[in-house]
Amino acid sequence: MKKDEITRRDFTGKLAAGALLGIGGLMSAHSNESEAQKGKQTPVGLQLYTVRDLAGKDFAGTLKQVAQIGYDSVEFAGFGGLTAKEVKKLLDDLGLVCAGSHEGYDGLSKNLSAAIDFNLAIGNAYIVCPSMPQEWRGKGADGFKAFGEKLTEIGRTVNKSGMQFCYHNHNFEFEKADGKYLIDYLLESSDPKAVKSEVDVYWVQYANADPAAFINKYSARCPMIHMKDMANDEKRSFAPVGAGVMDMKGIVRAARKAKAARYIVEQDTTKGPVLEAIAVSLKNMRELLK
Repeated sequence: MKKDEITRRDFTGKLAAGALLGIGGLMSAHSNESEAQKGKQTPVGLQLYTVRDLAGKDFAGTLKQVAQIGYDSVEFAGFGGLTAKEVKKLLDDLGLVCAGSHEGYDGLSKNLSAAIDFNLAIGNAYIVCPSMPQEWRGKGADGFKAFGEKLTEIGRTVNKSGMQFCYHNHNFEFEKADGKYLIDYLLESSDPKAVKSEVDVYWVQYANADPAAFINKYSARCPMIHMKDMANDEKRSFAPVGAGVMDMKGIVRAARKAKAARYIVEQDTTKGPVLEAIAVSLKNMRELLK
């Protein structure tokens, strides 16, 4: 799992290069989101890490293909070297909205104002810390508590800008210390108003925990759900949503009860063409959300 997380951070850092421009209002973002609800469907986004190989070669062209498949929104993991103004224009031209953005902890802790300005300018409402650095993880429950406090500081500043701040889990947060999941220490030590959860249901399941139960437990703090499925094989590989063994209906019921605002498809790796995989996921998500 470490290798996958490093790859994600490297990808985010590579694509995040580019000038950071001024501040835009979130009212227009909510207006655009409303327009994107085609036929009043529940909007479904795609985490662009899924199509990172294609995006690395042709960022704008890849977003165009994602829009053509039928996604309403995209969650960023870097911006392809584009400025905020260029990202906003690209989204508008394609009829997409920003579902969120993964911003590495290092950048958030060292240059939060720049990240906030950029994300406001592209109409984003959710900044997400995608993982926890090893320096905190290695300290066990105490490290998770301390990290939760650091996230609170960041989250309160993000909140002042009109956006929400979330933490995205992997599986390591579901190791236990004194009978409690480490993620519990993080969330309990952080301000519920400042730090929300982007629940990656695959990694919860991978850790042999129950995604729906976790969402139910933190129902007031789960505005974003990463929808990804698990294949029925020894490696518990990634699968398109609805094509695996996870209880997606139960997850959606829990997410709806929690009034989740974002359903975001992600598939870290695919066995076949990635565009085919995300098309299957979108089709099945539409069925799940009926």
